[in-house]
Amino acid sequence: MKVLVIEDEVALADAVARGLGAEGFEVTVANDGLEGLELARGAKFDLIVLDIMLPGMNGYRVCRTLREEEIWTPILMLTAKDGEYDEAEALDTGADDFLSKPFSFVVLVARLRALARRRSDANLAPLEFDDLTLEPVSRTVRRGDSDISLSPREFALLEALMRHSGEVVSKTDLLDRVWGEDFEGDPNVVEVYIGYLRRKIDRPFGRSDLETVRGEGYRLGSPLPK
Repeated sequence: MKVLVIEDEVALADAVARGLGAEGFEVTVANDGLEGLELARGAKFDLIVLDIMLPGMNGYRVCRTLREEEIWTPILMLTAKDGEYDEAEALDTGADDFLSKPFSFVVLVARLRALARRRSDANLAPLEFDDLTLEPVSRTVRRGDSDISLSPREFALLEALMRHSGEVVSKTDLLDRVWGEDFEGDPNVVEVYIGYLRRKIDRPFGRSDLETVRGEGYRLGSPLPK
């Protein structure tokens, strides 16, 4: 797998590149945001490791620019230790996952392999429920002929629910899938985002497909037959 590492701490970038190379990854390193952005635009990478604090252009702007240009390479963003707001903004600008510095190299490799698995061909097929369609590659959502604009976090939440349509997905599972296993904020954030989704995918169309199953979690659609 080809990995682009965008990190301005040269010693750290070199150490990550050597370690990933030993794990079988093909690594390209950029030490500033503008260089990283141009590399990400011009070459086919399977994964991107992106620091936030970069000269030239910070990681948030790099990530947002790539997503605006419809470049959907999975991005793992490196955030500050205990940087809850960094983590939230990383996901909101389009990152797929985050890892706080200082990090374990073993965890970095595991996160990258998990991102690669998520982007396998099977997971790139369009998801459909009734007249609701989600395209993982272009990251677009439609209800019938109407396009629906979702934030990256709303998109990830809907994708998690659509992959298990008809099933109850617990709040804990949604937190792990959408906010990450390291999330230590208020778990009620799931309810907040469920509300956002309802106002976008259901109410304007006179639907009530997204259900709260009290004490268990959330479900998109009717229960599966037993």
